[in-house]
Amino acid sequence: MPTSLKFAGFTALMLALSPVSAFAQEEEAASGPITITGSITAVTDYRFRGVSLSDKKPAIQPTININHESGFYVGTWASNLSYTPTYSQAEIDLYAGFTKEIASGTTIDAALVYYYYPKGTGDSDYFEPYVSIAQTLGPVTAKTGVHWAPSQNATGNQDLIYIYGQLSAAIPNSPITLTAKVGNQDLGTSSYWDWSLGASLAASDKVSIGLNYVDASTNSVFAPGDSKAGIFASIGYAF
Repeated sequence: MPTSLKFAGFTALMLALSPVSAFAQEEEAASGPITITGSITAVTDYRFRGVSLSDKKPAIQPTININHESGFYVGTWASNLSYTPTYSQAEIDLYAGFTKEIASGTTIDAALVYYYYPKGTGDSDYFEPYVSIAQTLGPVTAKTGVHWAPSQNATGNQDLIYIYGQLSAAIPNSPITLTAKVGNQDLGTSSYWDWSLGASLAASDKVSIGLNYVDASTNSVFAPGDSKAGIFASIGYAF
């Protein structure tokens, strides 16, 4: 998910406030109100809310976003999965939403996500709206959000809610950002916690490298041990 498309508006704002050449200004004007961004990321383990969905094996995760200057966006994200009859071997997320800086350093993001599992059998696909708010103060950003999957066949006809809080901090004068996150997944008849610590390195304006520790207080439905503590790495290329 995405989480990832939040930077288009910020970049445009910084360009507007910074001294730039006439050529750069012409380039920006020519780009129009719509921008298309994307990335492809390789991870050593696909973890979703603390649980490995790739059986602790590598995954490739492409994404593409279409962003409007008003803050509206649509996009898609995908990943391979560990095979199960219900979900098969692939996940495709389709989403549409709106993001905006509503005050200095305060950004809201709200969207609707459709989780689609090609070749899955039974009740696998479902909708999940979410909303988050982030506050940036200097190098530190605090973010909290809630995901709500309303009652539908794939949720066992129960409302499922995921709430999380996250802190991230850029180390001054370095390309490294540290992140800590904790969340709670309500499964209707039960619930569990997940938590993670991570570091990311902006190797260039297009390449990022990450290392993450993740854990969860639940058992995986994919394979034994897939919710136990683990470390995974990632490398991404943005275009």
